[in-house]
Amino acid sequence: MENILVAGANGTTGKQVVNLLKASQYFNPVAMVRKEEQQKQFKDDGVETVLADLTEDLTHAVKGIDKVIFAAGSGGKNVLEVDQEGAKRLMAVSKMANINRFVMLSSMGADEPEASEELQEYLKAKQNADEHLKNSGLKYTIVRPGSLTNNEGKGTIELKEKLNKRGEISRADVAQTLVKSLNDDAPYNTTFEIIEGNTSIGEAMSEFQSTVS
Repeated sequence: MENILVAGANGTTGKQVVNLLKASQYFNPVAMVRKEEQQKQFKDDGVETVLADLTEDLTHAVKGIDKVIFAAGSGGKNVLEVDQEGAKRLMAVSKMANINRFVMLSSMGADEPEASEELQEYLKAKQNADEHLKNSGLKYTIVRPGSLTNNEGKGTIELKEKLNKRGEISRADVAQTLVKSLNDDAPYNTTFEIIEGNTSIGEAMSEFQSTVS
């Protein structure tokens, strides 16, 4: 079983990621949370936790960890410090700890933040974090979903390096894609966008892998 650190485990998407990892036969989730009161729900569910804050030292958070999923977000409250610099901090300690895959939950539009007025600061932070990851030396996958919904997951998506269109996708399907990105045969050192579609997540990733390998 590989130990997977989930940064942002207490978030809406992060909780779904943790549940998928917990149900997996290959992965053991380690929920990274900021407050002690957030630990209880995971501990009650038999999930390991680590108390860590993205704005502080994270060295202890990656001890015994094999791979990382970064699903954290400030919700617009502290974008630079959390979404950008927090991600960079976690990359730095992951590199030192020889983490063998770093899966980043980014956002569609992070490649051109200036195109969005209301989300420009957030998308710029995401862009900077993504670029930093590409140059970090870590084996990475950057997943850029369209607008997130709380709809039930369909298990089917549309996936391309650049979709050139907008669209929605459920958090459940995003979580599935993040977890599948941990697999050793999943696409790595690459960035792709996802929205609702008609191709199963596994098949969409396999097809994409064949185009980039």
